[in-house]
Amino acid sequence: MEMVNSRRITNIGVMTALYAALTMVCSPLAYNDIQFRFSELLMLFCCFNKDYILSVTLGCCIVNIWSPLGFVDVGFGTAATLIAALLMYLLRNKVNLFVASFFPVVTNGFIIAAELKIVQGLPYWGCVGSVAFGEFICVSIIGVPIVRSMTKNRSFMKLIMTGTDMKSAKDR
Repeated sequence: MEMVNSRRITNIGVMTALYAALTMVCSPLAYNDIQFRFSELLMLFCCFNKDYILSVTLGCCIVNIWSPLGFVDVGFGTAATLIAALLMYLLRNKVNLFVASFFPVVTNGFIIAAELKIVQGLPYWGCVGSVAFGEFICVSIIGVPIVRSMTKNRSFMKLIMTGTDMKSAKDR
């Protein structure tokens, strides 16, 4: 059984708050069919520590309460985030960070497009492309280089890897 301690709880809380704050700061760009949700780059931390699955999922759920798409975004958006985060963690030893960045691109592209089709009547395939494009920019193009550079700092890695095995994250 894993040890739950104040450091892990703090890390989860800080990442949840960071996700929510980053989304709120860029909220005009974070919703609808063209999305640039810069907080999504935090998804990449799910490749290093399963605690962040909870963080990004909870952060997404919290911030989607204020979505212009209504409460339905809490369900669809949170589900998309949870599925992508789980895939990133489960396949972390099989794919590199750049490949892992495609999980949120694909899940958000298809799931959020379905939501936009249902709620706003927008064309499904157009929304798949536009949502996936924004996600690709934020996670793959901006997020991967930022996270890769941060992982070179041993102190930072020690902090985010609390409760996990640091050896498993060596070559991401």
